[in-house]
Amino acid sequence: MPSLEQVSVLLVWTAVAIYALAFIAYSVDLARRSAESLDAKDAALVRDRELVATGGGAPAHTELDRLRADQQRAEASLTGARAKRPRLMFARIGTSLTWLGFLFHVGGDVTRGVAAGRVPWSNMYEFALTGTMLIVAVYLLVLFRYDLRFLGAFITGLVVVLLGGSLMNFYVAITPLADPLKSPWLVIHVFVASLATALFAIAFGLSVLQLMQTRRERKVALAVAAAATGDPASPRTGPGFLRTLPSSESLESLAYRFAIIGFIFWSFTLIAGSIWANYAWGRYWGFDTKEVWTFVIWVLYAGYIHARATRGWRGTRSAWLSIIGFAAVLFNFTIVNIFFKGLHAYSGLTNATP
Repeated sequence: MPSLEQVSVLLVWTAVAIYALAFIAYSVDLARRSAESLDAKDAALVRDRELVATGGGAPAHTELDRLRADQQRAEASLTGARAKRPRLMFARIGTSLTWLGFLFHVGGDVTRGVAAGRVPWSNMYEFALTGTMLIVAVYLLVLFRYDLRFLGAFITGLVVVLLGGSLMNFYVAITPLADPLKSPWLVIHVFVASLATALFAIAFGLSVLQLMQTRRERKVALAVAAAATGDPASPRTGPGFLRTLPSSESLESLAYRFAIIGFIFWSFTLIAGSIWANYAWGRYWGFDTKEVWTFVIWVLYAGYIHARATRGWRGTRSAWLSIIGFAAVLFNFTIVNIFFKGLHAYSGLTNATP
């Protein structure tokens, strides 16, 4: 009869496998979007050329007109009612698989906690287990409000890499908690940090797509300018699925909202960690490596929010700030945890101190 700890591992591996299938389904969806959008574009170009060739006048729709029409449809889909969203078969399959994987993921997290007799986030493996679960949870909950299925391949791919990598490299058997961890702050501090990380991950994915969409929009503008000078060439403007996504401005605005909420939770993480440090070690701040990087992340996101709100740092610069912020989060979780030893012993592969 397998133990609860072994059942937890089996459930988590099952979740990883299902997430991998969801990633494939979402990737197929993006590929189909690309093919369909390129087919629609080619058909429109053929109609326009036939119209001109038969003496019917100027093309009915310019590339700029088609761009605006694509963006209007994408904007309507982004915030529209779920019943009115495009019925994209592989996106629906990907979402269904993500829900199934999430259920196994929750089962693995809960059984780990029951087997340990505590909350399942006292070491690096458990933080990855709970943190990736919250990333998926936030994504699935957001789908009730926004149609972010175009982000599904990124979310499931990220979770497969982080969760699968943690299972293979960071897994440790359940051991009793160290005395400093026997505190309510373990529940509050680490959970809020995990939730903030989940929100930053969503913002990061949106910022990457924002950069891709910005590049495409610039290429379209160049194509329109070339057409105005009589150049009939219609160069590729990037992956076809970008035509089905909202504008770069909409993606940036959405990423900013997630980053603000994540920043609020990260601020609470910093405050709660200081209070816990005073309770455990008798000081609020000691320039431990983990403390310093937590503050660095806070500064990066504070700078991102401030620069965009007051300095007009929008567009590409705003997206790069968001990306750098999440890169610092991943650096804090991996490099700092593994190679920089300090009072935060949980940073490695053993149980934690605060």
